[in-house]
Amino acid sequence: MSDEEKLKKMKEEMEIYYKTLIEAYCPYFKGQVSFNQKGFEHIEFKKRNSKRLQEDQYRRFRILKYAPIIISSSHTLQGKRNGRSFELVKNNSRWEYVLKDVTYFEFIAILDSKRIRVVIKQIENGNKFFWSIIPYWKTNKDNDRILHSGIGDEE
Repeated sequence: MSDEEKLKKMKEEMEIYYKTLIEAYCPYFKGQVSFNQKGFEHIEFKKRNSKRLQEDQYRRFRILKYAPIIISSSHTLQGKRNGRSFELVKNNSRWEYVLKDVTYFEFIAILDSKRIRVVIKQIENGNKFFWSIIPYWKTNKDNDRILHSGIGDEE
């Protein structure tokens, strides 16, 4: 099976799984975190019309099942970043990008000997939703993040 076929199969399986996820209670927030289409799309795309590398997509899809587990067991926040971002919103019956305040929350866990980071996004004071999942990494001497590579790797 080619790498492209493996990715397609993994994506199809995870899309079915992801549609079963609605919300997960997060003890840190003392509230729900939703799973919407934006989070699933972010696994495939870095930003609109900019696809991630196939290896990166595969690694993220493969560990997606851990996202609700990490969210529902997280009592401690490992990172938080505030900023502004152009977000796609519907305004007067049409879609447009509007600059909004955004907060990203980071939770890290080790499950099945895998170090995984989950990112939750909140736009202004809206609902919190799953945004990203990042697989095992290590850092080099310059403190740059290095990910395991290859679709065939079964870390």
